[in-house]
Amino acid sequence: MGALPRELVDEALAAGKARREEILGVRYLRFRDDWHHVPRGTVVVEGRVVWGYPRIGRILRLETGLAEQFDGPFQAEEKIDGYNVRIVRLGGRALAFTRGGFLCPFTTDRLPDLMDTAFLEAEPERVVCAEVAGPENPYLVGHPPFIGEDVRLFVFDLMRLDRAEFEAPDRRARLVREAGLPAAPVLGRYTAADWERLRALLRRLDAEGREGIVLKALAPPWRRAKYVTASSAVADVRVSVAALRQLPPEYFTNRILRLVLFLDEEGMEADPALERALGAAFIEGLQAAIAQFRAEHRVAHRFRCRFRERAYAEAFLALQQRLAGHGRVRALRLEREGAWEVLEFEKLDPEMTGLLGHVLRGGVVYD
Repeated sequence: MGALPRELVDEALAAGKARREEILGVRYLRFRDDWHHVPRGTVVVEGRVVWGYPRIGRILRLETGLAEQFDGPFQAEEKIDGYNVRIVRLGGRALAFTRGGFLCPFTTDRLPDLMDTAFLEAEPERVVCAEVAGPENPYLVGHPPFIGEDVRLFVFDLMRLDRAEFEAPDRRARLVREAGLPAAPVLGRYTAADWERLRALLRRLDAEGREGIVLKALAPPWRRAKYVTASSAVADVRVSVAALRQLPPEYFTNRILRLVLFLDEEGMEADPALERALGAAFIEGLQAAIAQFRAEHRVAHRFRCRFRERAYAEAFLALQQRLAGHGRVRALRLEREGAWEVLEFEKLDPEMTGLLGHVLRGGVVYD
């Protein structure tokens, strides 16, 4: 596909759909929004195009959704509860870009701990698509239950520079395996007729607190879809409810709908324990926000993450402060602990802080 036409880039810049960035001495162009055929998150760096990762549609019913979306075999991969990065080697260094197209100082700094970057030296045209997850990630409050500390990386796709296509699943699996890269678990091959087998798999994942699956066709046109468990919906509510003033109502109603549809398709009767868990996710999350406000006069999420080099921690913090706006991201400490530079910071929730301050002082609200 090659480089993007100069006219297209100039038009995107003029329309505010693209922006020039510089982070850690790396200068690049980032597409802030979809623009013609170029998806949001696409970056141009060192004259090469790293195409944005496309959105994957969600099915809410297995039996009908699989039949509608897949007319041939597909494989199921575990959907990891983390953040999406694309990793490339350009300008003599390995770089990780977030889904939105920002160079991520955290992931870039930690790449030697997360994967063998020699793969990109041997395959310099490759783009590694991966999920980074764990309790010490700097973006998300939630994390997979099987990661007890720090973060891990899971490769789930391979692309090439200047091209938007993915490597075929079988070839990608072979390349990843031969390179010794950590991969998202492949949970089997299926057809639409196997929906009951998939349902049994999802019951197990749900019981283990896993997020769900991504389904990828094994032949052109390489269709994809995702499906999540009931427990993931409850977990999302629990970690996000303190931000309900910032999130659209659909964030919560969609998760409740997913949960009920999951139960319906599973043929599960009303489950008092699950009903209590959903109610507790709302109530306990808001109670924690109120308790924090009373103690600290603010509502904020706290994060802790490890860096190899201090300059990357400082660059990450500066980027987060820029993106969140004035005063919404605050460093709590950045100190050396053994082999690591440990950054602790908080992200303020100004809407919930303001609301609680108002109502706890006796202010009125209008429904």
